[in-house]
Amino acid sequence: MKRLTTFNILAVGLVLLGFPSLQAQHKGPGKSHMMYNPDAEITIKGTVQNVTQGGKDTMSEMPMGMGTHLTVKTAQGNTEVMIGPTKFLNNKGFTFAKGDAVEITGSKVTMHGTESLIAREVVKGGKTMTLRDKTGKPEWSGGGAVQSDPEQPKRQ
Repeated sequence: MKRLTTFNILAVGLVLLGFPSLQAQHKGPGKSHMMYNPDAEITIKGTVQNVTQGGKDTMSEMPMGMGTHLTVKTAQGNTEVMIGPTKFLNNKGFTFAKGDAVEITGSKVTMHGTESLIAREVVKGGKTMTLRDKTGKPEWSGGGAVQSDPEQPKRQ
C-alpha cells in the first residue's frame, strides 16, 4: 500500500510539473496572435475577388483555415488574406463581397507553402475596421472597433 501511495504522489507531481509546459504548447485561441509579426507588416490595396467563410467559427477560437478569408487582387497579383471570425465581422456590421475595393494592413506569413496576410486593419467604403492591435492580439478576444469617419483618429 505504501508503494502505491508513493507512486501516486510521484505521478501527480510529474503531471503538475508538466502542466505549465503543456499550457505553453496549447494551440487554441491565441495561435494566430503568436504568428503575427509586426516587423513583417505590409499594406495592400486591391479588389476582393473571392470571399470564403467556413469551418468552426466562434469568437473564442479561430483555428487556421477558419473564419472569413479574402482573395484580394492587387497590382502585384492575388493575395490570400485571413480576416477573422465571421461572427465578429457580422456583429460589427462589416461584410465583404466580390468587387469591393479594400486597403488591408497586416502581417505576411507563410503557411503550408502559401504566402498569406493576417489582417490587422481593413479599410472599405470609408470605414476602418481594426481586427488586431499593433502586436497582433485579436480584438475579438476583448473588444473591437469600427470607425465610420475617416477623419476620426484610429484606435491605437
